Amino acid sequence: MTSPRPPARRSRAASATVDGDDAPTGPIRIQDEETVGTVDAAPRGRRADGARDGGDPGIQRQRGRQAGTPRATSRSGQSGQSGRSGRRRPVESAGQCHGHGHEGGGLEGASARRVRVLLAALLVPCALAVLVGLVTLAPSPGEYAAVAQRAASGQGAPGLGSQTPVDGEVLRASGESDCTDPNLPSPAPGEGCVAVTVRLADGPAPGTTILTLVPATPGSPRFAVGDPVVLGWAGGDPTDPLTYTIVDFQRGSPLLVLGAAFALAVLLLGRWQGLAALVALGVTLGVIGLFVLPALATGSSPVPVALTASGLIVGVVLPLTHGVSARTATAALGTLASLGLIGVLAVLFAALSRLTGLGEEASELAGVLGPGLDLRGLLLAGVIIGALGVLDDVTVTQTSAVWELHRADPAARLNDLYGSAMRVGRDHVASAVNTLVLAYAGAALPLLLLFALAGRGPGDLLTAEDVAQEVVRTLVGSIGLVASVPVTTVLAAVVVRAVSSGTSAGTSPRSEPA
Repeated sequence: MTSPRPPARRSRAASATVDGDDAPTGPIRIQDEETVGTVDAAPRGRRADGARDGGDPGIQRQRGRQAGTPRATSRSGQSGQSGRSGRRRPVESAGQCHGHGHEGGGLEGASARRVRVLLAALLVPCALAVLVGLVTLAPSPGEYAAVAQRAASGQGAPGLGSQTPVDGEVLRASGESDCTDPNLPSPAPGEGCVAVTVRLADGPAPGTTILTLVPATPGSPRFAVGDPVVLGWAGGDPTDPLTYTIVDFQRGSPLLVLGAAFALAVLLLGRWQGLAALVALGVTLGVIGLFVLPALATGSSPVPVALTASGLIVGVVLPLTHGVSARTATAALGTLASLGLIGVLAVLFAALSRLTGLGEEASELAGVLGPGLDLRGLLLAGVIIGALGVLDDVTVTQTSAVWELHRADPAARLNDLYGSAMRVGRDHVASAVNTLVLAYAGAALPLLLLFALAGRGPGDLLTAEDVAQEVVRTLVGSIGLVASVPVTTVLAAVVVRAVSSGTSAGTSPRSEPA
């Protein structure tokens, strides 16, 4: 006699075991707050005489294959497979089924849309300000041509003055001689001139050979046979050697080779993105050559010119190099915010330090363009544009670090994501500040050596006009650089979580947010 089996108990998770005589012959629907499924229970096998088949091992094995594990069918129509041993597999939950069809809708999609709208709302006014600056500060071509003509007819541009450049090749360079007569020996070394024979390659008399004198002072260049040189022709008789002066060497060929090597290295490493970076570099040079220099030459205020040019470079170069995305928009916002801080600090401390912007090149430029040139503003514009290159590097790298950290752990909390990215940013900013100091020290190395040999103390050295300009430039740029790390990091952490929440449903955890 077979004892009756106890009725099957249902767990709180609403999982069911189909067993006993009371097993239904139709589908069982299981539903609670976590599980939705349909269970098809096969009837227990009976012999023809109606007796139970529980004692037959063969029939038990067959029953295990048929009804040992309920076949769960989810809403998506996928069926679970039954195990041979009768163990049940979990029924797919309703949350999982619903999530795969979400695709960024609902609250998550609305959050991502709000963040994108907020990014656009912050960037659009910056773009409008750049357009207004371009319209109001850029001179007309006729205006710039008039200024250039005026400078050429007066004292001329630095280096060549009002002279016409002519290429040539050195055929012979004699020893020191008297500056008034190349045939007379100099009374003492370093006090005379060197007679240099040059064949003109172009200009008003190509192919003509002239003999010109160059100083033999310690700071003067030394010429050898075959050197390509640039001469300045003052006008007059093109065959008269006295109308020519050697002003520089020709450096076009080695610079072209170096530029080609640089482009090749960028393309080999960056491939298509490297090509985009080279195009972006051309855009940057175009902004400086076609907007910044003409605007400054025609008397526009240097600081607004620098800010407008920086905004234009950020708005064109970053999307061109890194694509149009929330990541790029975040890096652009961090860069622009830091540039604004650098501009304010530069204006403030240049005034407090009573910097004039005077220097050898600035004084010569003031003589060319007239007294209306704002030399202090020119110094501040240099600070802003010089800091942009380093800021670009830091903000883009910091934003990418946040995105990659979130991609590695999409479930990371905002505080954890911010803390991890800040650890990366601290290392980066420490190296970048050192880079700024070394770059400016390297540029001012002859000046620093001159002051050191003059026996002036560190206080006198650092507060001198030429050195103080570099100190203000370095420290202001470094403050903006330091500020850019937390600003960009918190922006990136907020944006990446909001944007990815709207796109993560239906994607793998490794998928990259826009």
